[in-house]
Amino acid sequence: MIEFLRALYEGETDRAHRFRYGLLAFDIVTVVFVVVTSFVPHDVVITVIDAVIGLAIVADFLARLLIVSRRFRFWFQPATLADLIAMVSFLLPLAGEGLGFLRVLRTLRLLHAYQTLSRLRQDWPFFRKHQDVLLAAINLAVFLFVMTGLIYVTQEGVNDQINNYADALYFTVTTLTTTGFGDITPKGEWGRMISVAIMIFGVTLFLRLAQVLFRPTKVRYECKTCGLSLHDADAVHCKHCGATVHIDTEGQL
Repeated sequence: MIEFLRALYEGETDRAHRFRYGLLAFDIVTVVFVVVTSFVPHDVVITVIDAVIGLAIVADFLARLLIVSRRFRFWFQPATLADLIAMVSFLLPLAGEGLGFLRVLRTLRLLHAYQTLSRLRQDWPFFRKHQDVLLAAINLAVFLFVMTGLIYVTQEGVNDQINNYADALYFTVTTLTTTGFGDITPKGEWGRMISVAIMIFGVTLFLRLAQVLFRPTKVRYECKTCGLSLHDADAVHCKHCGATVHIDTEGQL
């Protein structure tokens, strides 16, 4: 059984690749489910779907735990933390809604996308060429989902200006971009503290990631002599070996 699981999670067969792409699709569907269900009442059907997704995450987590060689290190990885939070947040409603606020943290499941990027680089030239931009976009999306989720869960029910995930997303984006229309304001100590965290850390992160997305400081070009792959956008010579590099630009720096 362990060898079979290791072949699926770490193997290079077509079946293993399809399996890992399936996990990525599951992660994306899970995040979409988080957003969609924020607009509708949580009835029995949604609770059952929560439980099914939670059990699927448990099965995935146990499989990874069985095949990992360094289990102590495994417990301190970001993906492990995301799994644990996702499992609790999906299965907790079965024990009652008193601690149901943890359900919104299931958006952290999106972090599993990082584990598939290496394969995406091999299969898709687009990912190889734009992997820095892609990583920046994933980081920004994860931060945005988590902050929006925290705003939603602390304000929904106590703030009549935030009634669903879209309202929380709107507030988070206007705060990150320093637009601040003022039509939605957080209430309570938790809401204000989260807003402070978004303003202090989020704005800086947003500006840095936006720069990578729209005007990267480095470009990817493999030096023919030494193999260095990242260079300044206006580089004429490789910083590592001094060889002449021919980086395609649009004529603007």
